[in-house]
Amino acid sequence: MSRTGTPGSVASNTLLLRRQLTELTKHPLEGFSAGLVDDNNLYEWEVMIIGPPDTIYEGGFFKARLSFPEDFPLNPPKMRFITPMWHPNIYPDGMVCISILHPPGEDQYGYEDSGERWLPVHTVESILLSVISLLSSDTPNLDSPANVDAAKEVRENIDAYKKKVRRLVRRSAEEAFD
Repeated sequence: MSRTGTPGSVASNTLLLRRQLTELTKHPLEGFSAGLVDDNNLYEWEVMIIGPPDTIYEGGFFKARLSFPEDFPLNPPKMRFITPMWHPNIYPDGMVCISILHPPGEDQYGYEDSGERWLPVHTVESILLSVISLLSSDTPNLDSPANVDAAKEVRENIDAYKKKVRRLVRRSAEEAFD
């Protein structure tokens, strides 16, 4: 492992991540797949999320990365889509903005209850299911958007928003099979 830290914490972190990876490999769940970017680094995962059925993301194949901190599971990983995305809760650079990926504790802006934020009991599975739920919502959360332009388009011209998403879905499907 190319990480520093106390030997005990690194060993327990890697054991936990290895266990979660093994579980997802042995018992894959519908809607996503996950694996390591590099077999020698348990802290960087590659994820493929399949667009949820009956949503505007249906038919899409969305690549993302999960980057785990050295103090996982005390702090959340970061998730960034590599596939271009258009969603109010996904920053233009692909970083995902959902409550369970926010550091534990009180929200300084008052948007979230501490129970909605990261807790060490969350797993890769619970993170990815939350992202799938985010993509499945008919109406994205516009309260504190990560992508202001996408949020503005949802508010002002939902049809244009959906058209842009469908175009990205088609492109993602084409690229997945190239």
